[in-house]
Amino acid sequence: MDTLVSMQVFRLVAELKSFVAAANRMNVSPAMASKHVMHLEKRLGARLLNRTSRSVSLTEVGQLYFDQARQMLEALEEVEGAVTNAVVMPKGLLRVSAPVWVASKSFVNALASFRQSYPDVRLEIDLSGRLVNLVEEGFDLALRVSQSPGDHLVAREIASVSFQLVASPGYVEGAGMPGGLADLQDHALLWYSGMPTDTSAFPPGLKQADVAVKLVPVLSSANETLLHLAALQGMGIALLPTWLIAEDISDGRLVKILSGSSTLSHPLLAVYPSRKYLSSKVRTFIDFLAKNECINGA
Repeated sequence: MDTLVSMQVFRLVAELKSFVAAANRMNVSPAMASKHVMHLEKRLGARLLNRTSRSVSLTEVGQLYFDQARQMLEALEEVEGAVTNAVVMPKGLLRVSAPVWVASKSFVNALASFRQSYPDVRLEIDLSGRLVNLVEEGFDLALRVSQSPGDHLVAREIASVSFQLVASPGYVEGAGMPGGLADLQDHALLWYSGMPTDTSAFPPGLKQADVAVKLVPVLSSANETLLHLAALQGMGIALLPTWLIAEDISDGRLVKILSGSSTLSHPLLAVYPSRKYLSSKVRTFIDFLAKNECINGA
């Protein structure tokens, strides 16, 4: 039995969660589709799928094999397309890891435009906020605000993201407006736990180096959505990405603190494993985001 065909059948069964649907797509009988999967399981000495009369799901080993097999098959399709000079249209499942705060109107507008242009690509966006292992967990790429992509990874800058100190009007009315960065040590701060608790994150010219500024947050979290909601409730001052707070500032729910001098900008990187043949769905998605006005105008 052709192992490559068996892998293609297995991929479809896992994606469609149905032997019948996969068999129809491959133009084989459901019994033959089942034989292909059993061929792989016998070859690997492990069960890949949990089967019941009503459902099909991946085992833990099956998930690992699926992630690796999917990438290999897509790379093979890309190579075949390049050799035959055929235009390979983006298709299949695109798994993306991104920060929590990209769940904004600007990013969703970009996703909607991408889907309209490439309807054969299905999107799975992970916003858990954790630093995923792209290869081991089967992600196609990650969006990260970072100066370094990490070992064995390739990065491309797709946008510049600005961060602004903000607070609710009620908080400012009660606690007063800080006159400079040094005044932040006297205020309730809602701080991202991955940032240093001092002014070292700000550009050198804005640190007021003659004043030692140690920040003591009243709330720390790695979840920007929580910090955003806390700022809206008047709990304190937060440093948040403008993607997340643009409408709140426009509608007056939040106000800028130290406007202008407190804005930070960091590159948003598209990070992906170093592979010789980058799938068309990944390449197209990265190109699309880099050119999209919803992203770069946010």
